[in-house]
Amino acid sequence: MTHLFTPLKLRATTLKNRIGVSPMCMYSCREGFATDWHLVHLGSRAVGGAGLVMAEATAVEPRGRISPGDLGIWSDDHIDPLSRITRFIEEHGSVPSIQLAHAGRKASMPVSWDADSHEDWPTVGPSAIAYSDQYQVPTELSVGEIHGIIQNFADATRRSVEAGFRVIELHAAHGYLAHSFLSPISNQRNDDYGGSFHNRSRFTLETARAMRLAMPDDLALAVRLSCSDWIEGGWTIEESVELSKELKILGVDLIDCSSGGGVAKAKVLVGPGYQVPFADAIRKNAHVATAAVGLITNAHQAEEILERGQADLIFMAREFLRDPYWPLHAAIELGETPMPPIQYGRGFM
Repeated sequence: MTHLFTPLKLRATTLKNRIGVSPMCMYSCREGFATDWHLVHLGSRAVGGAGLVMAEATAVEPRGRISPGDLGIWSDDHIDPLSRITRFIEEHGSVPSIQLAHAGRKASMPVSWDADSHEDWPTVGPSAIAYSDQYQVPTELSVGEIHGIIQNFADATRRSVEAGFRVIELHAAHGYLAHSFLSPISNQRNDDYGGSFHNRSRFTLETARAMRLAMPDDLALAVRLSCSDWIEGGWTIEESVELSKELKILGVDLIDCSSGGGVAKAKVLVGPGYQVPFADAIRKNAHVATAAVGLITNAHQAEEILERGQADLIFMAREFLRDPYWPLHAAIELGETPMPPIQYGRGFM
């Protein structure tokens, strides 16, 4: 059997293969509620054979949305529409997952294709430093407000479990709130949440701990990191390794290794598999399972990453937008037997 189609166990949950649908914002909600679009979008990737299907960045409070179209889970009322989706994903042999997020200083933006969708609300961050001229200057969070947001993540975790998600991910990447605490460029506090590596890591560690305590022991917890800010004086891969060691101690089972997004002027060296070295470094030095992301587009490329031991799981986003049935096609390409739903079987005979 190929590495890509070998099952992966995360606590009590077993993924049937090493292929994950990365969270992708759809900007298609009103007041945070999942719609039929989300059912079809996520459900079709489960039908297409992915081992894990992760819902998009889901805000733990209204001001934590990137845009008015973001998915939300700040209310118990959000649970039922999400439960419909998780049931469908599981019925088709995939593991439902969700990414919990707070956009921080990058919140309150219009939907990317609709400038008129902007709803202006105040943004917050570790320091009163705007991401760029196109963004608000955020209000610096008080310690009490930080604790309140951590509690929001814990409450959102409980709701995610109730909705049927089996893997829950903390979004600590791409310049959003947790990442902005980690990076010394966006975090210039002089209290317990700023300054040293340990202090800048405190928000992410305390949030991960609160989420772990809010979920059953048999469910898996993941954290997405921007492993490098790609700029001198920013967050580094070496710090990501050290943070991953501490996250593992807290009960984090998987580090989802992305990069960038925290500094507008950073020059990211983009190319096929350009973020795989981050997953490799954390896997080998922090001794925790990792997911590789970033311009991974074909089956042999994905197989080689796993074969080399650079990651435990392959996450893809844009390739799944182009081809919801990528896992079925990858199985054929690698000489495996594709396992489509019985309704689609005659298309693979």
